[in-house]
Amino acid sequence: MTTSKNPNVPQAGAPLTSRTQGTALRAVLTALALVLCALFAPGLGVIGGATDAHAATKISHSTATSMFRNSGITWSSSGGCSDRNNPTCTSFEQLNLATAQGAQTLKSASGCALNITGGTETGHAGGTYSHWNGYKLDFSKYTCVGNYIKNTFTYIGVRGDGAPQWKSGAGNIYADEGNHWDVTFYNCGGC
Repeated sequence: MTTSKNPNVPQAGAPLTSRTQGTALRAVLTALALVLCALFAPGLGVIGGATDAHAATKISHSTATSMFRNSGITWSSSGGCSDRNNPTCTSFEQLNLATAQGAQTLKSASGCALNITGGTETGHAGGTYSHWNGYKLDFSKYTCVGNYIKNTFTYIGVRGDGAPQWKSGAGNIYADEGNHWDVTFYNCGGC
């Protein structure tokens, strides 16, 4: 068997130097940081970005309404109902937990009144980051929340349908659809 003469490679049976211990420790800590990022902060860091899909925790309509009620967030529907399969209803069934938390973060950070007019019900555009898949909520267009979005977040241009968009520091997207705000929550916005 041939042994390496490279001074940077420890020889079998040789004691580790502080240099090789430091390199090993750095490698272990880097790997640990990557694993923890993937487990506890999907969508952040080097493992993923705001547009990388990840498994989301889904919540029920009753859990979402309880969270919203406790935060002072209201909701309404043109049909006065919550049936997910009726496009005139506002449903939160199968909403992502991070989306509900994102609405709570928006409410607490802005101090504005928030009213949700669209949730996970059928009738919205499809796609991975859609209402149906639990990533989006529609909010009534109140002056307070509009000013908060436009003055706090970064304008990123218009969407394909012409809606102007703003991006929060957390990566969530706020689109002005004329009569309401269409918000895509990739994460809870700093909850």
